[in-house]
Amino acid sequence: MTLNLLLVEDDPSHVELARRAFEQSDVRLTLASSLSEARQHLAAQPFDLIICDLFLPDGQGDALLSVAEGPLPLPVVLMTSHGDERIAVAALKAGALDYLVKTPVALLDLPRVVERALRERRLLLERQQAEQALQQSERLFRAMIERSSDAISIVDRYGRIRYASPSTRNLVGYPTEGILAQPIDGFAFVHPEDLDRVRHLFGELIQQAGASATIEFRVRHADGGWRWLEVTGSNWLDDPAVQGVIINYRDITERKLMELRLQHGILHDALTGLPNRLLLSDRLALAIKRSQRNPNYHYALLFLDLDHFKFVNDSFGHPAGDRLLIVIASRLSCCLRAVDTCARLGGDEFVVLLNDVESQAAAIRITERIMQRLSRPLELDGRLFHLSASVGIVFGSAEYQDPAEVLRDADIAMYRAKAAGKSRYEIFHPAMREAAQARVALENELRRAVMHQEFRVYYQPIIDISSGVLVGFEALVRWEHPTRGILPPAAFLDVAEEAGLNDAIGWQVLEQVCRQLAEWRRTLPQAMALSVSVNLSARQFMLPDLYVRIVQLLEQYRLPPSALKLELTESALMEYSRDAAAVLMRLREYGIQIAIDDFGVGYSSLSYLVQLPIDQIKIDRNFIVQLEQAQHSQAIVSAIVNLARSLNLEVVAEGLETTGQIERMRAVGCQYGQGYLIGYPLPADDATQVLINRTTFHPPA
Repeated sequence: MTLNLLLVEDDPSHVELARRAFEQSDVRLTLASSLSEARQHLAAQPFDLIICDLFLPDGQGDALLSVAEGPLPLPVVLMTSHGDERIAVAALKAGALDYLVKTPVALLDLPRVVERALRERRLLLERQQAEQALQQSERLFRAMIERSSDAISIVDRYGRIRYASPSTRNLVGYPTEGILAQPIDGFAFVHPEDLDRVRHLFGELIQQAGASATIEFRVRHADGGWRWLEVTGSNWLDDPAVQGVIINYRDITERKLMELRLQHGILHDALTGLPNRLLLSDRLALAIKRSQRNPNYHYALLFLDLDHFKFVNDSFGHPAGDRLLIVIASRLSCCLRAVDTCARLGGDEFVVLLNDVESQAAAIRITERIMQRLSRPLELDGRLFHLSASVGIVFGSAEYQDPAEVLRDADIAMYRAKAAGKSRYEIFHPAMREAAQARVALENELRRAVMHQEFRVYYQPIIDISSGVLVGFEALVRWEHPTRGILPPAAFLDVAEEAGLNDAIGWQVLEQVCRQLAEWRRTLPQAMALSVSVNLSARQFMLPDLYVRIVQLLEQYRLPPSALKLELTESALMEYSRDAAAVLMRLREYGIQIAIDDFGVGYSSLSYLVQLPIDQIKIDRNFIVQLEQAQHSQAIVSAIVNLARSLNLEVVAEGLETTGQIERMRAVGCQYGQGYLIGYPLPADDATQVLINRTTFHPPA
């Protein structure tokens, strides 16, 4: 880059030497022979540097030292004659960057002098800029500290506060004058529970130069309340400008309160306010560890499930159910000691952890007290509710290592209590776990069986009692297990229902029946009037696509609707009585016959026989079995048959096993019968042979 230099010199020989000196340099040299001429040039254009003779015709060259160009005066190099060095030194002190004594050699060395002077100017400029930046930074830093909502303190190595920002008063309410010189680890307003942590942290912080650490603790505000502070300390003891620990304080009270609320929400049930599964597991884990350390410490876990609570939600709505749960939670809590924990797992499931119980008998007494308290009538919105609970009890033992294991076994015991009749308790025994594991294994096998279609239909003959002629079959499901052979329904249907698999199994049965009926009608003329009865589960009966799927099956296999008879239990009809009529009416209008299975048990109301479109009732086998021994069974059966005849309903007697039973049913006018005396359930091939042989069933006399 070209340098623009102003040379002020009135001696032509010196000017010539200067010209020669800059011939090889990238310099543009402007000449002036007096101060006035120099000022004219300075006013007309900028220069990088002035080379000026100390003595000029109209004054001394040091007058140009005050000419400003930017933040600093223009750099000036003075030239003097011998004997004027003292004056030149004075000029240097006044601001000249350099000087030289005018000799031919010195004048030819001007480029080096100029370079040195410009370097010095750059250094001066950088130093000035740094100082200005520092001053600006200090002003900004002080403004930020004094206006910040955070408080800042500087503490010496002995823990005494040397500086406290004005915002300290806003933070804790105390004037800064009262805080200065106090030891930080001895604050009277630090919470006693946090003071040791504060002391420990500060002690570690001052041991390591440059270290930084953050801590949260509480301080007492001047208004008497407690505030949470987030405090960050940084060790600047080795910095000469600071020589202390810089501590930044921030009020985080709102955040901590929110965290506490969130923590409560994470660990507690939103509806009842009781501990939830997470908090229960934590406390149960502590109980397990304590029992492992102390052989004299015992605990028990109660798993409670309210009986028939689903009826409350279904009948009165979930808001009513929620209010009942709140009352139940209160009743449970009232039965416990301060050391115990009552938790809600969800729905109507509650768990009680009894800590430090003296004996199993004591835990049972508490359980009985809880069950008695829960069984008291409860009034809500003018309605009286009677609730009970099934309870599973686990007593802590050395085998338990994980809370989930204890909860699992208590849950198993609770389900055993429900299966045994509800409103009772069962104490867990390892055999229950084995049974539960076997049930899980069975459920998994059932899911595989559904996927691989391992279910088979067996056909039990149904005859006209008066003539012995075969009129149809009842389809009964069997499971063709790959290793255990043919399994009856009692071995798997209950588990299938609990697992929600009955629907899938039911559809497989329906399709097999339709396919078999189509095959019989295609090959055997005697099968044209045949019907097959198929049981529907309550859930399957209320499926929204039941009608469509059954019609599709019949049309797929080209079967008349009369070939299929659907059987539903009396309890299923009553459970869905509101919606059953519409479903049954559509099926009946299409031509499918409807039968009530297991008639006579479970419900006493007979009004639905008139209200619902029903074709047939099947008398429950329990009445048939007692026909020859119990007079009241004969009366009941006779009444059922007469009622059915008056309503134009067909009657089928189930479970016929003796000649006497058949004779009595014939005597009372029962039309149809089935049972082991007539025929066992048969696989499809054997049932086909029965049809081919046109078998007539005549029980032995």
